Amino acid sequence: MIQLIDSIEGMQALAAQARMSGKTIALVPTMGYLHAGHASLMEEGRRRADLLVASIFVNPAQFGAGEDFATYPRDLERDRQLARAAGVDIIFAPKAADMYPRGYQTYVNVDELTLPLCGASRPGHFRGVTTVVAKLINIVMPHLAFFGKKDYQQLAVIRRMAADLNMTVEIIGMPIVREEDGLAMSSRNAYLSAAERRSALCLSRALQAVRDGYRSGETAVKVLRQQVLDIIDAEPLAEIDYAEFYHEATLAGVDRADDRTLVALAVRIGKTRLIDNCVLGEE
Repeated sequence: MIQLIDSIEGMQALAAQARMSGKTIALVPTMGYLHAGHASLMEEGRRRADLLVASIFVNPAQFGAGEDFATYPRDLERDRQLARAAGVDIIFAPKAADMYPRGYQTYVNVDELTLPLCGASRPGHFRGVTTVVAKLINIVMPHLAFFGKKDYQQLAVIRRMAADLNMTVEIIGMPIVREEDGLAMSSRNAYLSAAERRSALCLSRALQAVRDGYRSGETAVKVLRQQVLDIIDAEPLAEIDYAEFYHEATLAGVDRADDRTLVALAVRIGKTRLIDNCVLGEE
């Protein structure tokens, strides 16, 4: 039977008891409106831990002015059913007023890795992400925490934070889960109209074109980026936020692609901002 906990103190007490009894705890942090991508993280957590916790919290600290915090899709009962099927033991769904009570003033910053890509497009976003993840780790006390590689920069930033702050948790990145037609799964896909949904396929098509070009011997980033721009610009509903080629670990820009090159995209389809990526040396 899946257990729902909304109390920080209750979650901490249960986690402390589990640790004292020798259990391994896995955490899958989410903002809810779960899909098969989330389920893949939970299923891996189920395989690797004795106690599996999925947090569901739409974190106000990572949304900027004019972003979709108020309209972000929420459906706790639907989430509970998917989490149960994936083997989750506990859903931790804290209240915003408890996570950020009156007088709250402490935040976690990771400097250099948060500057490019989504950090440039969404100022303050990663401060909210690192702060809430640090809080969730302190509350749930996991041995393992699972994150999807679709949010590649987020994963890199959280790994840096965990290393720099000497956190004992192991941060595990999991592969992107896609729809049959190639669209990366995202809770925000629910915003797309039928026409926008078709247009959104330009992201995965662009990434595949870059993969193909690289495997055919092209390494000049200028040429590979132009392939991306040509495919996405051909979609009238699509507007590019960024299309960048970076080293996968440092997020430093590169002029020549190799197996460790990250190709990262952010594209607005209508009013919906979607991200996707690939590392050229990975399948």
